[in-house]
Amino acid sequence: MFIDKVKIFIKAGDGGNGSASMHTEKFVPNGGPDGGDGGKGGDVVFVATNSENTLNEFHFSKHFRATNGENGGKKNCTGKAGEDIVIKVPQGTIIRDAETENVIADMFYDGQREVVLKGGRGGRGNRHFATSRRQAPRFAEHGVKCEEHAVILELKTIADVGLVGFPNVGKSTLLSVVSSAKPKIANYHFTTLSPNLGVVSYYDKSFVMADIPGLIEGASQGQGLGLAFLRHIERTRLLIHVVDISGSEGRDPISDFQLINNEIYSYDDQLKQLPMIVVANKMDMPMAEDNYKKFVKKFGKKYTIIPMTTIIHEGVEQLLKEVIQQLDTLPPAKPLEYQPFTYQQEDENSFDIDVLDEDVYEVTGGLVNALARKVNIDDYDSFRYFQRVLKERGVIDKLRKRGAKDGDTVIMGDIEFDFVD
Repeated sequence: MFIDKVKIFIKAGDGGNGSASMHTEKFVPNGGPDGGDGGKGGDVVFVATNSENTLNEFHFSKHFRATNGENGGKKNCTGKAGEDIVIKVPQGTIIRDAETENVIADMFYDGQREVVLKGGRGGRGNRHFATSRRQAPRFAEHGVKCEEHAVILELKTIADVGLVGFPNVGKSTLLSVVSSAKPKIANYHFTTLSPNLGVVSYYDKSFVMADIPGLIEGASQGQGLGLAFLRHIERTRLLIHVVDISGSEGRDPISDFQLINNEIYSYDDQLKQLPMIVVANKMDMPMAEDNYKKFVKKFGKKYTIIPMTTIIHEGVEQLLKEVIQQLDTLPPAKPLEYQPFTYQQEDENSFDIDVLDEDVYEVTGGLVNALARKVNIDDYDSFRYFQRVLKERGVIDKLRKRGAKDGDTVIMGDIEFDFVD
């Protein structure tokens, strides 16, 4: 099983609650508030690694949650911060928001570290709410709660060279000959069920080669395995198109070559800009020589065509030399160009007012959620603080402008009260 696209769910840790402790000590009659702050919640962090080349481990593990911050304590003790959760993904993984499909991060470099979700802020202890007139507040702030988000992980293999062509033309054999990779090799279609990577060394030079499986007619429309693996061509700098020049399966090499190219370019027209070397494989088979002459006559002016019998290493030296020469002239692969998508934290000063009925008004927004973490409606000091914030932030004035009168009902989250002008 090879998985290169998967949906997972991530959640940062909630902030710990602040403490509403009052200092009590013998011979200290007026100790005052000493409630500590809650700890910050843990972040969700993604790290790219070249030690993995599939997303298989995410097939069963779908939910990833950082730990919550601990609550504050008495004597001004701050709660312990929650631990970050570190999610390792293969190098080349693109992280997208599942709802908008916008790119959050392109994990292009080995060791790259991206904080995708930040943990919730810890709530403030009651010492922060002490004033000259309110010297013993018995309320504290709750920590910020974090939402769970769905993200899509999409792996696009990072390789210098991509091997393309019909199944059973010798791509895996070529990869095994030029590198230390050990792909499965057999005389039947779709032997290769996932991209295989190999590091190829040529004197003091080296490059990464990827065998892209599953390309057949209709691959760009989802036939066979092609659509699942065409995305892995996007990162390559050079393509090697392997053709069974002998037509050993009763196929025409020229038609096969044109058909596969058409599938590649139908998937992404930008891939036409990639240079391509053609390997005319199986030159030791009957009809190979005649087909090779026809192939060169038709495509020789546009492509570099290298005759090869991969199984006996014939033509391998010429191919590697040509690949190195072309790679030396090509720019290095680059990560995606995109505007990073970030999960916005709520604006704690914003609010909206909706008229639900003739005498019922509802206040919603970040200010409401922030107050909900701080206010205990049954505590006198806390409710006075609540009223003062509504006046200072302009909520009362805006309610008047919307038509609120004495005795009308105002709803703010779980709090419901009568409007007093």
